[in-house]
Amino acid sequence: MSDVVLELDAVVKRFGDNEVLRGISLQLHRHEVVCLIGASGSGKSTLLRCANLLETIDGGSITLFGQSLLDPRIDPDLVRRHVGMVFQSFNLFPHLSVLDNVLLGPVRAQKRKGSEVRDEALALLARIGLRDRADDYPDRLSGGQQQRVAIVRSLAMRPSLLLLDEVTSALDPTLVGEVLDLLTDLAHQGTTMLIATHEMNFARDVAHQVVYLDKGVLVEQGTPQEMFSNPKHESTRNFLERVR
Repeated sequence: MSDVVLELDAVVKRFGDNEVLRGISLQLHRHEVVCLIGASGSGKSTLLRCANLLETIDGGSITLFGQSLLDPRIDPDLVRRHVGMVFQSFNLFPHLSVLDNVLLGPVRAQKRKGSEVRDEALALLARIGLRDRADDYPDRLSGGQQQRVAIVRSLAMRPSLLLLDEVTSALDPTLVGEVLDLLTDLAHQGTTMLIATHEMNFARDVAHQVVYLDKGVLVEQGTPQEMFSNPKHESTRNFLERVR
């Protein structure tokens, strides 16, 4: 049985005349963390959205556990039950408590028993230090706390793959660490993740593979050691010099 969770083969995505993904090919294996790096506008977010069927592609193919996501018979909602996505903005429902935000997906989408999911949700909130805030509403939490709840909301769906799109970019710098600590814990526990990030130290410490995108092109891919210590392409070197 293959351990490939997600495979992109020559993926092309256009918005009008603007080609934002230009033949991207990438594999993500079970229990692997792959970090996408590159300047804003390089295609990182679009790649993640295509992998979660939030955007349709204009060329190439995407497979999840060997099944083509281009198959017209595929149910996007079923795909999203297996693929969790966390965005830059927290997207919590302001009229629901923290606990109800976490419960919503498993109960509504997965039709699981509320009592079963409640215990699991409270355990997840305890894991991120927010068990005592379960009955609070999102506006009572800091940005870092809200983002941790957003990640836990995805984890409550028991996803096979977690996609994370610049999840620290909207946070005050003092709150970034608590979110990265959670992602580091998830990585150590074997969670399969594809992460678009500007946090180079995090990518260096946690990723199994680092992928550099520039203007929709996959320029270079390698281990953190290879990418940060000895990048092969001038474009990669220039980018890393700018962000260090």
